[in-house]
Order: sequence, then structure tokens, then C-alpha cells
Amino acid sequence: MIQLDFLAVLAQWPALLKGAAFTVALSATAAVLGVGLGVACGWARSQGPRGLAAIVSAYVELVRNTPFIVQLFFIFFGLPSLGLKLSPEVASIIAMVVNLGAYAAEIVRAGIDNTPRGQIEAARSLALTELQVFTRVVLPPALGRVWPALTSQIVIVMLGSAVCGQISAQELSYAANLIQSRNFRAFEAYIIATGIYLLLSVAFRQALNWLGPKFIFGRLPNAGR
Repeated sequence: MIQLDFLAVLAQWPALLKGAAFTVALSATAAVLGVGLGVACGWARSQGPRGLAAIVSAYVELVRNTPFIVQLFFIFFGLPSLGLKLSPEVASIIAMVVNLGAYAAEIVRAGIDNTPRGQIEAARSLALTELQVFTRVVLPPALGRVWPALTSQIVIVMLGSAVCGQISAQELSYAANLIQSRNFRAFEAYIIATGIYLLLSVAFRQALNWLGPKFIFGRLPNAGR
């Protein structure tokens, strides 16, 4: 008869806590930088010069049609052959930013393309610069329209950070694997890790649902429509 011993895993709580904290830090950094990259790429595909739009389109298609683990391995194992050696932490952040940026670009572009033309023309008639039109008139309502989809993508990338343990980034799945290698309680270790990932997903979604309307687009009337 199989006997479960979750206490043997929970006794290693410092490792689990460290792994969860690293996952949060990794995901938060990737979210900020990735969304920023996505906004820039979304603008390039929607309103940028044709040549730049073509380059960004190639980047988006390349990232969206290749596995995240391949992208991660290319950055961590492939770039050193070109003389660029990165730590597991830096490689993980770059891979997550590149991945999120590509998906966020398409999400943000959809919001930008749904901006009423008359709204843009009205802003231009007030002598606003193109940068002011985009950052003050186009972008906030666009983010409001696509924020739920963007939030879901950020959570997906956070969950995908579990792959980063394959290059020895000390995130949550790395901690769970380390614990089960010590006490051979693989089932219990991964059940607990799954529960922590679930809690992190809910917490990330709730935090993003609060941050978006509060600080990013909520101050503009009808921003989410």
C-alpha cells in the first residue's frame, strides 16, 4: 500500500519558498519588459514603417511557431557558441521576455487596430504630436480592451517559467525536483508544487486585474470599451 508523506516535502519549505519567490521575481520582471516589448512591436505592426513592420512580423511568427523550451535552450546553450555566455537567470528572463513580447504584440495590435479613426483625428486636430496621440489617446483604451487577454498571456508565461529549471534556474519546479531527489517523494513534491503554481496563478491574475484599471488605463473614460 502506498503511503504518502507530504510532511517530508513540507519540511523543505525554505527551498520551496525560495523557488516560489524566484518564480515571482522572474515572472514580474518578464511581465514588465515583455509587455513593453509587446507594445512597441504592436505599434510597429500597426502604425510603424513598412520595413520595421516586416521585421517585427518575422519575429512574432518565429517565436509563436517554436516551442518555448527551444527558445530557452538556444539562448542559454546556443549563444555561448557566438561568444555570449549568460547566467541561467539572465537567460531565463530574456527567453520569457522574447516569448511574451511576441504574443503581447499581437494582442496589443488588436487593441490598437480597434481604435476609432475619428478619435485619432480629433487628437491630431488638437496639435498633439504622434507620440502624444499614441501614448495618451490610442494606447490606454487599447490596453483596456485587451487587458484580460494580456493578463492570461502573462499568467501562461509565468507557468512556462517551470521550464527554466532545465537550465538550473532555481525557480519553483527546480526546487521541487531538488527535494524529490533528496527524499524520493516525487508525487508529494510535485503535488505541492502544483498547488503553489495554482496559488501564484490566481494571485497574478488578481494583481493584474487590479493594477490595470488602477494605474494603466482606468483613469480614462470608456478606456475599456
